[in-house]
Amino acid sequence: MSGLIRLHITAEGQTEERFVRRILQPHLALKNVFVDASSVTTSKDKKAGHTYRGGLISYEKAKKDIMDWIRQDNNPESHSSTMFDLYALPDDFPGVQEAARINDAYERVTFLEQSLAEDIDHPRFTAYIQLFEFEALLFSDLDKFSLEYLEHAKAIEQLKQILQSFQNNPEMIDDGPNTAPSKRILTSIPEYSKAGSGVIIAVMIGLDQMRSMCRHFNDWICLLEGLGE
Repeated sequence: MSGLIRLHITAEGQTEERFVRRILQPHLALKNVFVDASSVTTSKDKKAGHTYRGGLISYEKAKKDIMDWIRQDNNPESHSSTMFDLYALPDDFPGVQEAARINDAYERVTFLEQSLAEDIDHPRFTAYIQLFEFEALLFSDLDKFSLEYLEHAKAIEQLKQILQSFQNNPEMIDDGPNTAPSKRILTSIPEYSKAGSGVIIAVMIGLDQMRSMCRHFNDWICLLEGLGE
């Protein structure tokens, strides 16, 4: 394939959208893959002419966003993908009931990605679901929290102990309502703001470090890089 590839990523929320724009967009541009991103539509105020975005509360709304993008740019050089969290997927998400019976997290997320890809049913669509949520990527280098949250050495050590209890694999930090990655960060650092600090810390960590610690995430990036080859 020759020429420049356009990649449209439907992101779960505004933080994931900013992550795509700040980190993935410049990296993939070097691979001849030019990225745009938009967070999921949650509601529309037709009278005010305003669209509200951010939060995967309904798969049908997310699917409409994905399909709208595919229809608007259904050209050979156009591809689509997603960045959704495995944590708290909506009940109407494809395969979510069957996936609940799969204990292995990597097998579960692969099953859900396959179910999503089958439901979208488009040859240039790549499904991606983050294990277990965006904040797992921030566990790739917890020392960077000290640059954003000063005098939190004890809290950062607590987070490091959590990471060690999962064999230093950020993608295995679970999806409990009180133990998902973001919940663990908030327990140790109550001041943490996903919207305000999440992407800033991710930028400081860098894509290479996140890829080295998170193999499912790395597999996705490899697939996206390959689109431009």
